[in-house]
Amino acid sequence: MTEGKIMVEREPYEKDGKTYQSYFIKGTVRGVDFRVRIVPPDYGGYTVLDIVYAGEQEAELVLVPYEITDEKTGRVTKGNSYAVHSEDEDGTVYECKIVPLRKSDKDLLQMLLNKKTA
Repeated sequence: MTEGKIMVEREPYEKDGKTYQSYFIKGTVRGVDFRVRIVPPDYGGYTVLDIVYAGEQEAELVLVPYEITDEKTGRVTKGNSYAVHSEDEDGTVYECKIVPLRKSDKDLLQMLLNKKTA
């Protein structure tokens, strides 16, 4: 974390002779170190992530609150979606939606966010 921010890091890996990037958030909860694997919601998102990162190895995680109301019951569901965020020197904003790779990554991210707000 940088100055209270949660950063999404990336590192290259090779597969079948090509270089790709993996995206993750490092965290520690109750003395256990872990990585939360992050992916874009669709394959085309990897190009968007390359633009957001602009050659850097980390970008800021941002929470995007949402609220959905069931028209039949009136029940309101609230939560957050996630994005990575960067800015140019002139203030131009670049963002890409991201999602935890597995259910366990979602759980770990929630634990990390709970710890941060506690």
